[in-house]
Amino acid sequence: MSEKSCKNDHELGVHADPVPDGQDAIYRPEVDTSGVDQKKLMRRIDMHVVPWLGVLYLLNFLDRGSIGNAKLYNLEKDIGITDRQYLIALTVFFFPYSLLEPPSNVALKKLRPSRWLSFLMLGWGIVMTLHGVMHDYADLLTLRFFLGFFEAGLYPGIVFYISCWYKRSELGSRVAVFFSSATVAGAFSGLLAAGIQNMHGVGGKPGWAWIFILEGLFTVLCAVASFWIIQDFPDTAKFLSEPERVWVVRRLQEDQQFSAGGEKFQLRYVWDSLKDVKTWLAMGIYAGFDGPLFAFSLFTPTIINQLGYTATIANLLSVPVYAWACLVTVVVGFWGDRIGHRGVLNLVLFGTGLVSYVILIASRNPSLSYFAVYLGASAIYPTIPNSVAWVSSNTEGSYKRSVTLGMAIGFGNLNGAVSSNVYRAVDKPWYSLGHGIILAYLAIGWLSSLALLIYVRRENARKAAGARDEVIEGVDNKLAHPRNGTFASVDEARRERGDRWSGFRYTL
Repeated sequence: MSEKSCKNDHELGVHADPVPDGQDAIYRPEVDTSGVDQKKLMRRIDMHVVPWLGVLYLLNFLDRGSIGNAKLYNLEKDIGITDRQYLIALTVFFFPYSLLEPPSNVALKKLRPSRWLSFLMLGWGIVMTLHGVMHDYADLLTLRFFLGFFEAGLYPGIVFYISCWYKRSELGSRVAVFFSSATVAGAFSGLLAAGIQNMHGVGGKPGWAWIFILEGLFTVLCAVASFWIIQDFPDTAKFLSEPERVWVVRRLQEDQQFSAGGEKFQLRYVWDSLKDVKTWLAMGIYAGFDGPLFAFSLFTPTIINQLGYTATIANLLSVPVYAWACLVTVVVGFWGDRIGHRGVLNLVLFGTGLVSYVILIASRNPSLSYFAVYLGASAIYPTIPNSVAWVSSNTEGSYKRSVTLGMAIGFGNLNGAVSSNVYRAVDKPWYSLGHGIILAYLAIGWLSSLALLIYVRRENARKAAGARDEVIEGVDNKLAHPRNGTFASVDEARRERGDRWSGFRYTL
């Protein structure tokens, strides 16, 4: 498809002369979009895109973390496993979960979100249900592996999918709203587990088995519905009229998302991502919050339980922690879109996390430790949508963005294999080793955020000075250099170079 090229100094590069008339073309010039009610359309897009994705991720997070709630109701004893075997089972989940995320994002782009995301959800719903009939350690290992296999593509897929609908300045709030469902899942899982365990003995099954069965069956039902509910990309979405589809694509291209009108897969997009230093710094940022995230979601009930509370009370006391995390995540998401300084915001959030885990390491007071859990939730959960928006907005090219997000999220999730093993039973009740390792992860996230902020700031300065200007045939630009490429038009230069194009400005 053709792609829009606006004729202004910003998009040409500040040192280039305008491109001759007729050389650039808007997306689908034959379509008149003057009758589109823009505010009404954006509200309709919000209602079609974000809420159901929030439901999917709620179920994803609920199903993944429910084993932490089930553990409090004699799961280990009933299937005859040790604490070490339990930790190994948690670890097994993360290998397929991490390694399959980049290829899953490429599959999402080629096979359509409505089909791919629904298929993944159906698969993990079935696996989740089978947790309720497992009998031994081998069953648990097998089921956790396949749960990771099917859940792998959902989170990076949703993040990439949302980035294909919204401008860069709108991503943070939308991702925050969708991701807040993870905090709702954390709160809801405690309430749900406390209620479902009362079914102990029904059908000859223990209470923990019913937690898996009921949650899994509900996921299967939602997966079937998703085949019809999930929309595809803007240029093919069925709930939009033709003028509305064209308006959305043009709007994204005006925001320097030039691949919004369609992009054919080429292997070089993968190599572009692998060679980009931003991809590797993003992987450090994702490790910095994903390691703490998985530890937090899997072990919060256990930590509270070891502070002197019974299993049910510990599950219930985790509810307000997640409710608070939900509120802070949404507020920070909207605030990040408003102020735009996502790098600085990342530094503040990671810094708050560092303070919270220093308190957890030093404290021997249950009340102070419980307060630090709130502080940790205030740091970990809001950092995720802010980082997602920051990384996504600084990567242009739909396939390159899908690979970059898949790699960053995959590597971040791989660290869940580490953090799921750091809270050992022998370290209770204060878990100093586990808290110390999470503290190290947060430090990695803080340093990676600082490095990325410095890098994009310097790159913007170099672009503004003309050091990244490409040679455009027919354009007199004394600062242009062949090392940046030679192109027939500005439209070709920005399509080929993506975020490396001289007119592209990174979000700070």
